[in-house]
Amino acid sequence: MSRPRLVVVGSSNTDMVVRSPRLPAPGETVLGGQFAMAAGGKGANQAVAAARLGALVTLVARLGRDPFGDTAEAGLASEGIDLSHLSRHPEAVSGVALILVDAGGENLISVAPGANATLDAAAVEAAAGAIRRADALLLQLEVPLAAVARAAELAFEAGVPVLLDPAPARPLPDELLARVADLTPNEGEAEALTGVAADSEGGAREAAERLLARGARRVVVTRGAAGALLCSPGSALALPAPRADAVDTTAAGDAFSGALAVALASGQEETEAVRFANRVAAVAVTRLGAQPSLPWRRELAGSDG
Repeated sequence: MSRPRLVVVGSSNTDMVVRSPRLPAPGETVLGGQFAMAAGGKGANQAVAAARLGALVTLVARLGRDPFGDTAEAGLASEGIDLSHLSRHPEAVSGVALILVDAGGENLISVAPGANATLDAAAVEAAAGAIRRADALLLQLEVPLAAVARAAELAFEAGVPVLLDPAPARPLPDELLARVADLTPNEGEAEALTGVAADSEGGAREAAERLLARGARRVVVTRGAAGALLCSPGSALALPAPRADAVDTTAAGDAFSGALAVALASGQEETEAVRFANRVAAVAVTRLGAQPSLPWRRELAGSDG
C-alpha cells in the first residue's frame, strides 16, 4: 500500500506537565509530583501521529526563534516530517502549554500561543501546492481562523478531503463547515458548537445532526473511554473504544485525528477508519506526554488501518 500524503496546518508547542494526585479547584494549590517537558501542540501532535502511522506528512506551522523552537523543529525533523513550510517568527516566542494531569489521567491545559497566533493566510497560501497534491488536509483551531479557512478553501477547490478537529472550540462559519469532510469534536466541543449537551449517546447524536445540517459531510464525536459516534446524514453508529488503563489523556484526541486521517487517506472505509483511530487513541492514553505517547504502526499488532 502506498503511503498517503497529508498536509497538517496547525500549532506547535512545548508542553510543561505536572502530575498531581488531583486537579486543583480555583484558588487552590495542590502539591504535585513529577514534572516533565515534551513536544506538543495540536498541529504538531497530529503531524507526528500521522507520520508514525506511515503517512508522508507536510506541516504548515510557525515557531519562534528561541530554544523551544529549535528543539521543536529538530524533533519534528527527526520524525521525517516535511518542514519546508515551517517558518520562524523573528519576534514572537514559541508556543507553550501548561498541563496538569491527575492520578486518573484527566488533565487541565492552558496555552500561550506565541508564534502560533501569527500563522496567517499568506503562510498557508505559500503551501498551496502541497495542499493541492495531498490525499487529505488535517486542521485544528490553535492557529488563527483565517489560516484554517484558507487552507480548507484551497483543499476543497482541489477536491482534497478536509478533516477538522474543532479544538479548542470556537464559533465556526457555515462556509467553513461546508468544506469539511470529517468533523471530529469531543463531547465538550460538540456542546460548545451547538448548545446541545453531548455527554450521552443521544445528546452526541443530536449535536452531530446539527453540525451535519450546517454543512459538514460526516461528524465523529469522540467520547473518551466510550469510543466514538460516527454520524452522517440519516445514520449514526456507536463504535466502542478498546479498554485501556489511562495514565494521561493529553493528545488522545490528536492521536485519534491523526490516525483517522491516515486511514481515510489510505482508502479505508469510514467505519474501519474510526475503529483504527479508536485503537491508536487507546494506546496513547496509556503513556505520559503528548508526542511521546503517540504510537508507531508497528506497535499496533494486527491492525491494517
